[in-house]
Amino acid sequence: MPYGNMLTSVLVGIVGILIGVLIMKALGKAGLDQARNQAQSILDESNAKAETILRQADLDGKQQIYEMTLQAERELKAQRNKVQQLENKLSRREDSISYREENLIAKEKKIEDKNRLVDEKLTNLNKMETTLQSKIDEQTTVLERVAGLTREEARQELMDTIEKKNTKEIGAWLREQDDIAQQRAAENARTVIANAIQRYAQEEVLDRTVSVVSLPNEDMKGRIIGREGRNIKAIEQATGVDLIIDDTPDAITVSCFDPIRREVARQSLEILMKDGRIQPTRIEEVVSKVTKSLDETIMKIGDEAIFRLGIGRINKELVKMVGRLRYRYSYGQNVLEHSIEVATFAGIMAAELGLNQNLAKRAGLLHDIGKAIDFEQEGSHVELGARLARKYGENGIVVNAIESHHGDKPASDIISVLVSAADTLSAARPGARYESMENYIQRLEQLEQIAGSYDGVEKAFAIQAGREVRVMVQPDKINDDGMIKIAHDIRERIENEMTYPGQIKVTLIREVRAQEIAQ
Repeated sequence: MPYGNMLTSVLVGIVGILIGVLIMKALGKAGLDQARNQAQSILDESNAKAETILRQADLDGKQQIYEMTLQAERELKAQRNKVQQLENKLSRREDSISYREENLIAKEKKIEDKNRLVDEKLTNLNKMETTLQSKIDEQTTVLERVAGLTREEARQELMDTIEKKNTKEIGAWLREQDDIAQQRAAENARTVIANAIQRYAQEEVLDRTVSVVSLPNEDMKGRIIGREGRNIKAIEQATGVDLIIDDTPDAITVSCFDPIRREVARQSLEILMKDGRIQPTRIEEVVSKVTKSLDETIMKIGDEAIFRLGIGRINKELVKMVGRLRYRYSYGQNVLEHSIEVATFAGIMAAELGLNQNLAKRAGLLHDIGKAIDFEQEGSHVELGARLARKYGENGIVVNAIESHHGDKPASDIISVLVSAADTLSAARPGARYESMENYIQRLEQLEQIAGSYDGVEKAFAIQAGREVRVMVQPDKINDDGMIKIAHDIRERIENEMTYPGQIKVTLIREVRAQEIAQ
């Protein structure tokens, strides 16, 4: 700004000179002196102003230089303070490192001293071990000579003694642990299960797989077969089932492993018999309508089951799988009703224990979901069910409950244990399930075979329809403590090797009789 004023003043002077010149020209020669005087006055005034401006500009410049010098000194001082702080910090670190180095050197020295002592002790121990072993060998030789036994015979006798002692100790320990576990768990488990059963007082109706279709008369068999068997071939091709027409009066047997196809065939036959028009074109039309209607019915059944339990939203594909369980049976028990019952039991027990009731119901409902597709895909219903649950984003606890309810994998959550217990409750109730005579006899024989395979077991009997096995042991070979260990081993083999509904009780009986004849 001072330099700008100076330029302005110079310009003003120049303008004044020009004006003077002009005035001089205008006034002529007569006023030339007067104009010169005026111009000189203006010039002097302009020079005075310019000098004043220059002096002011010089003062302003010196002031700015002074202020900049002060700012630079302050910044330099701040930098020096930071450098000083860093130097102090580095100094303290150096002192700390030196102290630690001294401590490390001292500790290394102590460790070296301890290692030297350990080496000396190991050397002494080796010497003592050598001396002790020589003394043991001498004593062993003396004992063999006195006892008349070789080393192997003495070792075998010692092992037999230890085995008998361990058997006794293991039996006593198992008995003690069983008593403790029963005292702690029996009462609570009994209360929870009793409450669950009492609160779920639903009447159970045992359904069987519908495989026989009733006919209005014997003439209907011929119409279903059709000319040259074209009608029966069309039905079997459209539905994927086998129709068995034999001498059974007024009945046709529908045979198919897929329960959905079997249901489609049953409903289609009933519609065709009512309609009376049995021909290949009509058969295909009816089967198509029944299939579509059954799909809608399956979804409706799944929605009703989920709404009935109140477990929230489930993926539509899983809802469809739940509905398909309505047409699936296991040992004569409807799988959908069984799953709803398991969900209810698990939810009640979870509520009693303060757990997540909805999650327990969800796991109970889906625990057998694999049975909806086990007739279509390879694998057990446990593997298929866990795969479906993972695929449609179910909770990890639900997946584990599916995988562990038959013991295929260990339970990772208490809800999985509740689902397994609820599954046993639902399946083991009297009248809930049935099995064929061949499977029943095979299970009893396998049960008696497992129990009788142990040394010292005299006889084994499967009683109460295979729900209990009683084992008679030889009293001279097995003592009371050994009985407990054998019962424990039999129970583990039954759990690992057999498939059975409910529970099996293992009872061992040891009887000692003393008989004398008085003459």
